[in-house]
Amino acid sequence: MIADLLITNVKVHTEQGLVDAGVAVKDGRIVAIAVDACLPEAKEIINGQGQYLLPGGVDPHVHFRDPGRTERETFLTGSMAAAAGGVTTVCEHPISMPPPYSPDILRKRMEIAASQSVVDFAFFGAAGADKLEEIANVAQEDIIAFKTFFHEPPEGRDLEFAGLTMANDAKIYEGFQEVAKTGKILAIHAENNDIIANEIKKMRAAGKVSGIHHAQSRPPISEIESVAKVICLAEATGTRVELCHISTGGACELVKQARSRGQEVYLETCPHYLFLNEEALEKHGAFAKCNPPLRSQEIVDELWTYVQDGTIQMIGSDHGPFLPAEKESSKDIFAAPAGFPGIDMRLPLMLTAVKQGRLSLDRVIELISTNPAKIYGLFPQKGTIQVGSDADLVMVDMDKEFVVDRSKGYSKSADTGRVYDGWTLTGQPTMTVVRGKVVMKDGIVSADNAAWGRLVAPAK
Repeated sequence: MIADLLITNVKVHTEQGLVDAGVAVKDGRIVAIAVDACLPEAKEIINGQGQYLLPGGVDPHVHFRDPGRTERETFLTGSMAAAAGGVTTVCEHPISMPPPYSPDILRKRMEIAASQSVVDFAFFGAAGADKLEEIANVAQEDIIAFKTFFHEPPEGRDLEFAGLTMANDAKIYEGFQEVAKTGKILAIHAENNDIIANEIKKMRAAGKVSGIHHAQSRPPISEIESVAKVICLAEATGTRVELCHISTGGACELVKQARSRGQEVYLETCPHYLFLNEEALEKHGAFAKCNPPLRSQEIVDELWTYVQDGTIQMIGSDHGPFLPAEKESSKDIFAAPAGFPGIDMRLPLMLTAVKQGRLSLDRVIELISTNPAKIYGLFPQKGTIQVGSDADLVMVDMDKEFVVDRSKGYSKSADTGRVYDGWTLTGQPTMTVVRGKVVMKDGIVSADNAAWGRLVAPAK
């Protein structure tokens, strides 16, 4: 056999741990993992010079906005940013214009992604109380899960949230029942909108509209109460649920207790809840605004304990692109959109955590690759380096220090990436491979790789 590609002289992360070996690839899949001398001949050979070869990242939480708000991001630019950060599969959440609440809308989004994406992609379907009749239909399509929000569409964003919200308890109960019938996971943005709306109203009346007031308007209880509701309703309806971007230890503890009772509840957090605190809102204002908000350092430290003990199973970027003008359009923090880019920062930040001794490399791979693939039914096609799996790989220099420079980002909204700009991180992705094709080398991603990405979905 003559392989298409050999990557030699690397430390390969396998299910059994790190091994000094190389990897052979043919027809987009891994066909051998062995010491270099035992690898087959190949058309192309890349010497990794002792670097680490890790499973390509599976980002379980991204927003590319396409179609509808392509000035913020497209599948091309978003996937180029993904490749730059060692992400080989993106899981696209359903905020678009319109959201994919019907099979027809979903298929059109998939076609757009297939025509542009550099990396492979999976889709969430939209689950909304106003489109209950469509949930069963969308479940028949190639989606990995559903997504919903517990609030009315945000101000001025009705079209982006059509068919995507369950705005009161009665509608939430109905929505859970419909999703439960499909057997799909329901991913939830869990915050109590009644508490938040009331706090915002009071703060605006008092003239408290600066960055820090965003955090104060969404107190920890607004998340914790909502998570408790999710757990209760999911147990009553038999719904498999995933809690997105959790920011508090209190919510994690509720999930931990639910699992101890045998309930199927998955849990995700994001790097910004681990590496930033509410002081970033004072420094960066709207550029540090995200929902849920950044928390106090005490809460950040508590969240880390749930990452370390396995309660938190996934780390997603929640890549949320907007334009600088949108962030700067108002002095009222509550009027600014919530979200900032970060798909290219997830791996370097987590590798820095390894260097700092906060996590093992094995645990990081679980959080950013293996667990997302397993939870969403994509494993072992994705999320691992083993014979037969897709050749989705990222090579990293674990000791390389680099300074974050937002001007070098591939996202259309890279200039809004202020929160990490200028940071020194340790652990730099140097090459990204998607199904055997090198799509990033030494930080460079070419638009010529557009349309290389393919749809991935759980086996039916």
